[in-house]
Amino acid sequence: MLDFQTPIQFLKGVGNNYLKKFKKIGIETVKDLLFYFPFRYEDFSVIKKINQLILNEVVTIEGKILEIKTFKTWRKKFFITEAIIEDDTAPIKIIWFNQPFLTKNLKRGDLISVAGKLIEDKNGVYFSPSHYEKITDFDSEERRETSGLIPVYSETEGLTSRALRFFIKQCLKQTRIPNDWLPSYIRQKYHFPDLKTALKQIHFPKNITEAEVARKRFLFEDLFILELTILKQKQQLKQYKGFLIKANLDSLKKFSESLNFQLTNDQKQAVVDILKDLQKGKPMNRLLQGDVGSGKTIVAAIAALMTVENNYQVAFMAPTEILSEQHFQTFSRLFKDFEINIGLITSNKTKISWNGLISEIKRKDFLRDCQQQKINIIIGTHSLIQKDVKFKNLGLVIIDEQHRFGVEQRKELLKSKTDFIPHLLSMTATPIPRTLALTLWGDLDISSIKELPKNRKPIITKIVSPQQREKVYQFIKDQIQQGRQVFVICPLINDSEKLEVKSVLKEYEKLQNQIFPEFKVMYLHGKMKTQEKEEIMQKFLKNEINILVSTSVVEVGIDVPNASIMLIEGADRFGLAQLYQFRGRVGRGPHQSYCFLFTESNSQNTLKRLKALITAKNSFELAEKDLELRGPGEFLGTRQSGMPDNLMMALKNLSLVQIAKNEAELILQNDPELKNYPLIKKVFEQKKEILELIH
Repeated sequence: MLDFQTPIQFLKGVGNNYLKKFKKIGIETVKDLLFYFPFRYEDFSVIKKINQLILNEVVTIEGKILEIKTFKTWRKKFFITEAIIEDDTAPIKIIWFNQPFLTKNLKRGDLISVAGKLIEDKNGVYFSPSHYEKITDFDSEERRETSGLIPVYSETEGLTSRALRFFIKQCLKQTRIPNDWLPSYIRQKYHFPDLKTALKQIHFPKNITEAEVARKRFLFEDLFILELTILKQKQQLKQYKGFLIKANLDSLKKFSESLNFQLTNDQKQAVVDILKDLQKGKPMNRLLQGDVGSGKTIVAAIAALMTVENNYQVAFMAPTEILSEQHFQTFSRLFKDFEINIGLITSNKTKISWNGLISEIKRKDFLRDCQQQKINIIIGTHSLIQKDVKFKNLGLVIIDEQHRFGVEQRKELLKSKTDFIPHLLSMTATPIPRTLALTLWGDLDISSIKELPKNRKPIITKIVSPQQREKVYQFIKDQIQQGRQVFVICPLINDSEKLEVKSVLKEYEKLQNQIFPEFKVMYLHGKMKTQEKEEIMQKFLKNEINILVSTSVVEVGIDVPNASIMLIEGADRFGLAQLYQFRGRVGRGPHQSYCFLFTESNSQNTLKRLKALITAKNSFELAEKDLELRGPGEFLGTRQSGMPDNLMMALKNLSLVQIAKNEAELILQNDPELKNYPLIKKVFEQKKEILELIH
């Protein structure tokens, strides 16, 4: 007997070859295989006689093979297998393409059940099969591949849906299914099947309703655990105190007067929200979201200033060394009239800024000064949370573009057993629609900056067809000759990093050698070393590079005031919110800026979607549209978020989200430690690590 933990190699028929294929799609145990759900079903529930066939109708037919042969076409050099089968009403020709092995499996006189459809093309009228199987008689109930709903799975080379069905069926018969962790009262209340039934019904349903009910149960599971995770984190946060940070109005006034612009109303409101949080005596947990260039950094700077004025330190963490350096330079400039020491720490450098004067400092001296609170604001990458970095009096943590930084991480930064933890301000330029934000970050308060600074010129955005390409290239030449710079973004072809790099290198070579040989073109991609990327970005900043070709996943969000053109290849492959972010990387300086969306698609839906980028008032409006058009899965991007596919699907069903939230709240109200729900607690502990990564 098998159980959920049984390694997949102990399943009959799984040799070394299949084992490699299973590992490729993340299947290592029996449980992994049983929870590898089909993404659709083929309906072969209609069985017809041959003389009743209608063109293009998906059906199953049965008959005896009268003849079968395979031959090779000389012109295109591929194999065609032709068979004639007959039932008691008529004969029909069946054609398979490039499956020469069939004549070894199928012989004259065999009874066969075939699912597919009748089609008519240059080969005449024939039956085109998608599945077949040999049967012992026409009333056989053993048809697995050509009767009823047939599950279809995500495949990999050498591991087909047919093979997956074979192994899953074997698992369902031989595996001891553990006790259902979902309480029986919840199952009864929402008519969910138990675990064993749900697994059988999601893989081999009798009808589509059965499949949908089983899938709904599994979607509920993931949402329920997600909501438990959020609520437990809220509970945990309530146990701690936050440092009392009062607003210093004189410093606020001095800082405001030092700026050469006025804060927007949204920035002012975000500042008010944050200052109120800092004075509550409870740890702040706020997400500040706003467009690229909307002024989130100024708001964060005000929070940092108030923290320092109250004699606490600030840790500001950015995802890349390039962005850390940018924030360090920005803060040095903003606080040049204040007696504030600002430090920068990355994997290979340590710097300090005092009154706007920047100098390098030895790492050991930096660490000593940080521990003695001689450095007030410490900016860096993940280097900030290394063991040798110690703070004397850390009051505020600011995280740029990283949604999850929980209680445990904050406690780790303090490195002391105290019932205080630092305040947290997370910032993101990816606008999250409110419904989705409340689901994923229900433990965070949210401030949104929707207005852009008043002196910004609108970026002129054009959708470019292949016929207009040369015209745009000529325009770019003129702009570069006037001193401007250009970003070129290449689409992610698929999940292969090699292919992604290849697409960037190919575009770089084309632009450098054929289109713009007189200009300096350079490229960036994710497989380059950090130092190499940083050097290229520094050269781009200094205008030593005219055109920078980059992948979409490389962080190029630093300020390049001289870059005034954003050219996006394959724009139809990106989401609207992502396109909006790319566009926001130009228009940061005094020059008129342009965004060119290159697409080869003639689809009206594609053009309608891209036109929304031109008409939308802000990225929040676009994000709502993007979510509506593409669903949460593509909106958030599984590759970037690490979110399980099943949970992505669940987020589409907001009524199910609400049900899961209600049930999680009820359980925690009565039993905060889940003492009476050991099975739920066990699953919660298993899954919470994955969920904490994404939220």
